[in-house]
Amino acid sequence: MSQFSSMFNGLARSFSIRRGKNPGNGDGREAAEVMAKDAKKNDLILRSSGFVNIDGSNNFASVFSKRGRKGVNQDCTIVWEEFGCQADMLFCGIFDGHGPWGHFVAKKVRESMPSSLLCNWQETLAQASLDPDFDLESDKKHHRFHIWKHSYLQTCAIVDRELEHCRKIDSLYSGTTALTIVRQGDLIYVANIGDSRAVLATTSDDGNLVPIQLTVDFKPNLPQEAERITQCKGRVFCLHDEPGVHRVWLPDEESPGLAMSRAFGDYCIKGYGLISVPEVTQRHITSRDEFVVLATDGVWDVISNEEAIRIVSSTPDKAKAAKHLVESAARAWKKKRKGIAMDDISAICLFFHSTPLSIT
Repeated sequence: MSQFSSMFNGLARSFSIRRGKNPGNGDGREAAEVMAKDAKKNDLILRSSGFVNIDGSNNFASVFSKRGRKGVNQDCTIVWEEFGCQADMLFCGIFDGHGPWGHFVAKKVRESMPSSLLCNWQETLAQASLDPDFDLESDKKHHRFHIWKHSYLQTCAIVDRELEHCRKIDSLYSGTTALTIVRQGDLIYVANIGDSRAVLATTSDDGNLVPIQLTVDFKPNLPQEAERITQCKGRVFCLHDEPGVHRVWLPDEESPGLAMSRAFGDYCIKGYGLISVPEVTQRHITSRDEFVVLATDGVWDVISNEEAIRIVSSTPDKAKAAKHLVESAARAWKKKRKGIAMDDISAICLFFHSTPLSIT
């Protein structure tokens, strides 16, 4: 358990130094928020379009967001290098707000989720360290996954509860999706709420770059999602002028008409099948894996997985990869969605290796 103990002690020491006391209870969340402020000062956090490339890191993140034609941009993003003061960890997330207060909801979740996750992860590690039967080294990959999954489930429940009681934001008819990734060494943990998507670009046996979709688009018409919604007395159907676009509706009202089945906020319909429970998965990153794309549905509505990785891999300057993808999606909207107002479009391209991509 030496590696586990070192990892836990390092994080606990980081919390202690920043708080001037031993971490525990409410101190953990406050300490995590202080760590976020310190990271921002040290240019380890990016919350706008741009790129993150820290000396000595294997990660390179390109970020870009473009406002659609429906009003204010309700998408927002975050990349946090050295997440939790851990040299081998990175957190990134993309959030797609909707409803009158959607941009406020998305930013609120973006601000609270990383610190809450860090706090819950630290507490879960602490609890595991007290179990005499727990041995991380016996099945490190399995144990790490369950620690992160438990931390994510706890975090999303807390964030959604805090949002509901936030007096400054009216989230009754507004909400946000949340797609996040934590990279810890050669493992990535993906947590998804909503219909944004993560796609991995990996090299096949024949040398071609191919996409692997890491997440499920949580649309209301997915069988397991529709079953839950209808069991909770919610309704799922398409409007006559939107064939193929399934939405979630209240039992007796033509409202709110959400196009996703999982989201933070939207408390008007939370009792009717909409949930904020993430799907959490993991993947071991190998030398074959080049990068992962996180993007809102504004990209995937008009760009296929194959097209996305081709666009990103063909961009000579990695810092502009996300912008290239977003601008390509914007052009595709004009061609494929004539007469339909373009959605907000945002993407994060996270490259796993410090060596430049070879472009063919």
